[in-house]
Amino acid sequence: MRTLATIFWLSTKELRSFFRDWVLFGLVIYSFSLAIIAQAQSNTQELSNASIAYVDEDRSELSRRIVRAFLPPYFRPPVAVELGEVDHLMNTGQFTFVIDIPPHFERDILNGRMPTLQVAVDATAMVQAGIGAGYAQEIVQTEVQDFVRRRSGAPPPPVNLAIRIAFNPNVTTAWFTSVMGIMNSVTMLAIILAGAAVVREREHGTMDHLLAMPVTPFEITMSKILANALVITVAVGLSLYLVVGQLLAVPIAGSVPLFMVGVVLYLFFATAIGIFLATIARTMPQLGLMFILVAVPLNLLSGSNTPLESMPTWLRTVMQASPSTHFVSFAQAILYRGAGIDVVWREYLAVAAMAALFLGLGLLRFRSVAVQSS
Repeated sequence: MRTLATIFWLSTKELRSFFRDWVLFGLVIYSFSLAIIAQAQSNTQELSNASIAYVDEDRSELSRRIVRAFLPPYFRPPVAVELGEVDHLMNTGQFTFVIDIPPHFERDILNGRMPTLQVAVDATAMVQAGIGAGYAQEIVQTEVQDFVRRRSGAPPPPVNLAIRIAFNPNVTTAWFTSVMGIMNSVTMLAIILAGAAVVREREHGTMDHLLAMPVTPFEITMSKILANALVITVAVGLSLYLVVGQLLAVPIAGSVPLFMVGVVLYLFFATAIGIFLATIARTMPQLGLMFILVAVPLNLLSGSNTPLESMPTWLRTVMQASPSTHFVSFAQAILYRGAGIDVVWREYLAVAAMAALFLGLGLLRFRSVAVQSS
């Protein structure tokens, strides 16, 4: 009971120190609010409101059908332009796509010829250009095939392909990047806050005062881990509800309390890494450099940015030893697919085991440094 009481009072000291540090306090607020919104809304991977113009040299029923098929929200309403204006409009970047429907296009289609329809694309808008070119090709082919079938009375194709997209029906990038932004921020801030708590004590000279008091290195370490884990847990819950759920209107399919339990388990690993790095670094700049070497690979290779299936087999096998990989896996399963504990318990067990291992290593390292300092 004395140990628990000591950890409690040391944790309150850590919380007071955190709330007085406006830089770290502001970093937490920014990372779980504005950073999530910016990542969700500025890094879209789908076509949205692409500017498009058309040159209708055929002026036929088919050409009008093709033009009308380019609809919001993927494209803006098509604007009619003259053929001589196309080069100037593309050079000045006024349109991303310009469709040129040649003369006698409908007649050549009905006579079985292969007329050429030109789509000029401004590839400086890389994402929209790549996706939009495929959309334009599919739209034109669909309208031409439907028009020919109706005119000739041909039977419909024998197979009708029906695609049903699960968990994200509109393939909206913000649904994925917003939640994965929270995952990345958890790893980043857990390491920074826990590591900064130790380095700050050393830089201010208060670490020696703590070691001279009747407290053990275990109590000091656990107080820093629990205090910073509490701050991040509250920040994750508020960000998930206010930013992701309310501002970005991203639906959460699964149990948020179940996910928060997993967050707490993962935070024991991430904060232990921060404590371990802080025992090596002597200053905050050194901690920042070591943070880059550890946190960036953890985030990039965890599956939050690119799927594990696209990685080499050996790298995918190695990353199974990283708690961040299991963290992202059960977060996606719960929040996107509505998985329950019967699905994610193995991931929870793996995270808990590895968190205990790294927590033990962090405590041993901190104890040895504390003994050397005393």
